[in-house]
Amino acid sequence: MKSKYVIVFFLVAFIGKINAQDRKKDTIDNQVVNVVKPYKPTISDAFKIKDVPRLSDSNAIKKKVVKYNIFSIPVASTFTPAKGKAANVEKAKSIKLYDNYASLGFGSYTTILGEVYLNHELNNTTNVGGYLSHHSSQGGINGLLLDDDFTKTNINAYYSQKMRDFSWKVDTGFSLQSYNWYGLPENFFGQAEANLIDPGHAFSGFNIGGVIGFDDGIVKKGSVRFRRFSDDQDSGENRFIAKTGLDIPISGEMIKTDVYIDYISGNFDNDFASNTEINYGNITVGLSPSYQLKQDNLTVDLGVGLVFLNDTEFSENKFFIYPDIEATYRVVSDILIAYGGIKGGLIQNSYNQLANENPFVSPTLLIAPTDQRYNGFIGLKGKLSSSVSYNVKGNYFAEENRVLFRLNDAQTFATRDYQFGNSFGVVYDDVTTLSIEGELNFDVNRNVTLGIKGAYFNYSMENQAEPWNLPDVTASIFADVQITDQWYAGASAFFVGERKDREQLIGTLGPSSARIVTLDSYLDLNTHLGYRVNDQFTVFAKGNNLLNQDYQRYLNFSVQGIQVLAGATYQFDF
Repeated sequence: MKSKYVIVFFLVAFIGKINAQDRKKDTIDNQVVNVVKPYKPTISDAFKIKDVPRLSDSNAIKKKVVKYNIFSIPVASTFTPAKGKAANVEKAKSIKLYDNYASLGFGSYTTILGEVYLNHELNNTTNVGGYLSHHSSQGGINGLLLDDDFTKTNINAYYSQKMRDFSWKVDTGFSLQSYNWYGLPENFFGQAEANLIDPGHAFSGFNIGGVIGFDDGIVKKGSVRFRRFSDDQDSGENRFIAKTGLDIPISGEMIKTDVYIDYISGNFDNDFASNTEINYGNITVGLSPSYQLKQDNLTVDLGVGLVFLNDTEFSENKFFIYPDIEATYRVVSDILIAYGGIKGGLIQNSYNQLANENPFVSPTLLIAPTDQRYNGFIGLKGKLSSSVSYNVKGNYFAEENRVLFRLNDAQTFATRDYQFGNSFGVVYDDVTTLSIEGELNFDVNRNVTLGIKGAYFNYSMENQAEPWNLPDVTASIFADVQITDQWYAGASAFFVGERKDREQLIGTLGPSSARIVTLDSYLDLNTHLGYRVNDQFTVFAKGNNLLNQDYQRYLNFSVQGIQVLAGATYQFDF
């Protein structure tokens, strides 16, 4: 190995020596040669690259050519296609609507129920019509010492016209009602006292008025109504109400304003325990402006109620201010809508209204307005599906001088037919009410509807011992079914919770201690069934109080048992 390295060393040295000698012998100097030639650029031919390059792979497999042959056999056919023809669509028969109808039915307790509605078109803009209703029964409730028959008849007529920019209507009506103070307390009196009593009490009423509506302009609507109400005990009441609605533009915004005047005047021949005449009357003027705000899913109505009250009997004036605020917010479209607000108002009570609510009142009432200071409410409503809707609501009322019906004291030496503890008077108290309400409505399909409602009430009284004749719970359910094109049916049920009243006997030695009585709750079940013979003629049957509950709507005033009624309805045109 060492000999090899020595040989390589000598070779490298020898070659370096030779190169050095050559450089010494080179005598030619370096010179610069400039070659000048103009630049002429050229463009080379371009060739497109083939998309599918040619392969020279010796292992490539060649595709085999496949031929398809159909083995067909001729078949003789006699089929001839028919020409196309549209299918016949059965057109639904249009329902004939009639402008008039008459209905008449007869039932147990010698009950007569009748209705007649008339409407006639004089021309394209003018209509005239009327309405008649009658409901009467000869009574027959078991265990009563006094007659319990009743009659209620109403007659109304109207004339209306539609003009180019407005429409108007005038109407008048007459009513006649008769009831009996049949709720004689049998723990105080017997047949001997009953023979001395004529329990009949009849009311009559007359009213006339009109409404007008404008399509354009500041004034949108207006109405006036005069009503006369009296009875066969020399009691009478006059009432006049005028209302108008305006849309007032202010700075580009619209302020909706309602204005009304309410006048009432009446008298009773005497009070309950003496011959002192009772007179009452007042004039109320109200102004309620409101403004609506809308933003996305929120709608807010902001308003205030201004009311001036002049008591014409006692020459006293009062001024009231009430809130009028309501807001709704669509949380989830129509599925969940939240709403709430606070409102108030002056409620004008009247003999007409109280007698229609409780026909067993005595003609000795003290009539005064109720000051509903506020009604706060909050709730949720919406649709659970396309066929199910709901509404849940909570209320808190604060009312001064709320009307309460209470049984009149029984007089040992009564001189009038309503002084035997068989009639009702009214008392006033400051009442706060907390209530929770809920309802569900089911539109199962176009032939089946169902509804459920319920409410719970809690009362707080200022002076009275109990909220007389006010229920703590109410509930109702109804259903309507279109069985076939001819047959239809329906049912309803009403539940009313416990109420409380007071009874007392006043004698020669002074009044006895008052006894508070709790009236039992009750469930009233009703149903109806009908058959349409043709477009104009229908027969029907109704049943009321089918559970035959012998409940008392008011203390000592029992209701009729099972009631069955059948009749027919006829529709027609002039």
